[in-house]
Amino acid sequence: MKTITCYLDFISPYAYLAFESLPHSLMGLSHRMVYKPVLFAAMLKHHGQLGPAEVAGKREWTYRQVVWQAKQLGVRLDMPQAHPFNPLALLRLAIACSAEGEPNRYVCDTLFKHVWQGGAAADDPQRLQNLTQQLSPQRSVDAPEVKDQLKANTQEAIARGVFGVPTFCVDDKVFWGLDALPMMRAYLDGDAWFDSAWDAAASVRSGIKR
Repeated sequence: MKTITCYLDFISPYAYLAFESLPHSLMGLSHRMVYKPVLFAAMLKHHGQLGPAEVAGKREWTYRQVVWQAKQLGVRLDMPQAHPFNPLALLRLAIACSAEGEPNRYVCDTLFKHVWQGGAAADDPQRLQNLTQQLSPQRSVDAPEVKDQLKANTQEAIARGVFGVPTFCVDDKVFWGLDALPMMRAYLDGDAWFDSAWDAAASVRSGIKR
């Protein structure tokens, strides 16, 4: 049985859609899923990049695309009142809900729907207070070990070659994004393509650097 580590940040609509798509994508497959909240903004800073919502043109396209993809997938998606927002409170709450810092699917589902259903402000203090009461975390969201776990998760992800969310890591393979789910399923099913083409496809020499 393979272990799949899912690195996610509730700020990402693609992470939400991928999370909703996982049960269907992995249907009939014996596996263990581990959810690890990470701070996407810290990854962007590490790689010297801006997020999709911070680039003119790309921002508008991202929102249009995810609304379309949600429609195609039959998933409810309502854009929050403002985006991007500071997701730290949500990430720490997710980690605080587990003694090991690995939230279960119910916790992640609740947090994703807090952001991506209803169209309210994801960082509204009263909504966050209500959400905390609903989830009844095992630890304080302000506990130093909770904050440290989020930092450790993010550094772990970067060390594994993760550069965005959602990302799914299986063995030494890194699968990024909603559209990578069929590719990950093929690997888990033992597709022989991965024996040779995986490494070969990434061996192209860089022709120019900026």
